[in-house]
Amino acid sequence: MHIKAKAKINLALDVVGKRDDGYHELRMIMQEIELYDLLNIRRIRRPIIQLRSNQPWLPVDERNLVCRAVKTVMEKYSLPGGVQIYLHKVIPVGAGLAGGSSDCAAALKAMNKLFNLSLSSRELLEIGASLGSDVPFCLVGGTALAEGRGELLTKLPPHPSVYVLLAKPAFSVSTASVFKGFDMNMVSERPDIDGMIRALEEKNLKGITDRLYNALEQVTERKRPIISDIKEIMLKNGALGVLMTGSGPTVYGYFTDRKIASQTLNQLKKSFPKIRDIFLTRITGVDTFEGKNTENP
Repeated sequence: MHIKAKAKINLALDVVGKRDDGYHELRMIMQEIELYDLLNIRRIRRPIIQLRSNQPWLPVDERNLVCRAVKTVMEKYSLPGGVQIYLHKVIPVGAGLAGGSSDCAAALKAMNKLFNLSLSSRELLEIGASLGSDVPFCLVGGTALAEGRGELLTKLPPHPSVYVLLAKPAFSVSTASVFKGFDMNMVSERPDIDGMIRALEEKNLKGITDRLYNALEQVTERKRPIISDIKEIMLKNGALGVLMTGSGPTVYGYFTDRKIASQTLNQLKKSFPKIRDIFLTRITGVDTFEGKNTENP
């Protein structure tokens, strides 16, 4: 079985409080994009979980959410035999794009079909939530309001089609460290999430771009000023709106003109030669990739 694992971006992210379980209470609008990893997975007779990848540095044991997802399902339903998985990794790690969570969600979907488990969406979501906060959204995809730790989802109207230019600086960010550095008292404004939902309902792209906001951006941006530099170049080159996604450090910009987006991609490469992960993709429509290391199988 071959299954795509698509990345996500945050259109809006608000931290509304601290939970008793130590996690932060979030309210976010999450959006699936057409940048993806690819999982090839098949059943085998031997009772093992074997994971390989095109990236030699990627963990292929239980540090990888794919292995944890497969093991969880195998044990929960006492499944015979094992599985072999090849993960073609394209989504950058530690980027705020939910690459690991999306791989995990893809593995859960694949296990459900490979072993004819006939698990309901609710059952898959419960398993996904036990593995990671972003996994439930990655199971659902599309456009959604996410609350709680991110596991409480409400589907939203589809986002209008637009080009998305992504640039991840040459470092990763620890989500835990960003939340540790977040101070509720330092938040000067809140994202207009209800207004964003109305803009989605009205297919109002300007209404969406006017409301792009991430409460975590100030924490990461303060430590890593290159985030501001990337945003500035995107805006100077015609981006309709820019934002850091998740806890960062990836920055994305919206473009309606493919040519302008491609020119901006080239400008980013010249301005930041150390950045390897620059992608041009879309919110919806055909899979479209440009830039270095972006070709999908």
